[in-house]
Amino acid sequence: MEVIRERVLSDLSKSFFNKAKLFATGPRLRKEGRAPYFYLLRWLAAGKEWTLNVADAIKKNSEHRGSVGQIVDKGYLADHISKNPDLQDVIHFDPRTRELSIEDPKFFYYVKNLLWSKFCEQVGYRSVEFDSRYDYALSFAGSDREVAEGLFKFLSERELSVFYDVNEQHRILAASVEDYLAPIYRSEASFVVALLGSEYPKRIWTKFESEQFKERFGQNAVIPIWFSDAPPGIHDETVKYGGLTLDRGKPLGEELERIGLLLCKKIEEYKESSKALEPSG
Repeated sequence: MEVIRERVLSDLSKSFFNKAKLFATGPRLRKEGRAPYFYLLRWLAAGKEWTLNVADAIKKNSEHRGSVGQIVDKGYLADHISKNPDLQDVIHFDPRTRELSIEDPKFFYYVKNLLWSKFCEQVGYRSVEFDSRYDYALSFAGSDREVAEGLFKFLSERELSVFYDVNEQHRILAASVEDYLAPIYRSEASFVVALLGSEYPKRIWTKFESEQFKERFGQNAVIPIWFSDAPPGIHDETVKYGGLTLDRGKPLGEELERIGLLLCKKIEEYKESSKALEPSG
C-alpha cells in the first residue's frame, strides 16, 4: 500500500505541485517572512473537511495572527487567488465568510499527504518554524508615531510579525497594560527596535519599555535607531551596539525603506542561523 501511495502522489505531483507552490509562496516568495500562505495551506490540509474558516484558524494559532491576519484583512489572499486561474481551479476563498476551500478532491488528497518539511524547502523557504511570537517589537515616543507606523507597514507587508501598539489596542483594552507589554519586550520578540527620537528619554511608557528590554542589549537583541536631529550623547550606552541612523533631512519614505530592507535582511539571516543550530534528525 505504501508503494502504491507513493506512486499516486508522484503522479499527482505532476499536476498539483506547481499549484501548491504558487499558493504557498503567495504573490512573491519572502524568505524573511512568516510564510502566511504556506500555513493556510497546511492548516487546510490538516483538517478533515475541505474547508477552513480562516478566522477560527487564526484564533487557534495566535502566533500567526499578525502575518496571516494581514493577508486576509488587506485583501491580499483574495487578490492572489483572483489573479491566478491555476489557483481558481483548486482553491476558493470567500472574503465575506472567510472560508477557504479546496475545489478538487485530487488536490485535497495531494496536499493531505505532503511531507511538509520537504515541501517547505522545495518551495524556497529555509524554515517555517519560529521561536518567537514577533520578529520585531517597536518602542517609540508618541511624537515619533509617523516613523513607527511607516516602519510597521513596511515590515508587515513583507510578512514579518511586528508588535506595534495601535495594531493591538483592542487586545489591550481592559487588560493591565504593563502586564501585557512587559513580556513582549522582554522575550516575545526576536528583536526590539528602539526609535530614539528627542522625546524618547522623557516619556513614561518608553522608560517602562526600555526597563523591560535593557538586559537584552547584551543578548544582541536590541537595535537602536538614532534620529539625526537627536544624536546620542557621549555617555549614551546604546552607542556600544550596532544600530542605524534615520536622517531627518531626507524624505521619510526613502529612509524607512532603507532601514526596513536592512531589518528584513537581519531577520532572514537570523532565521537562517537559527535553523542551522537546530539538531538534525
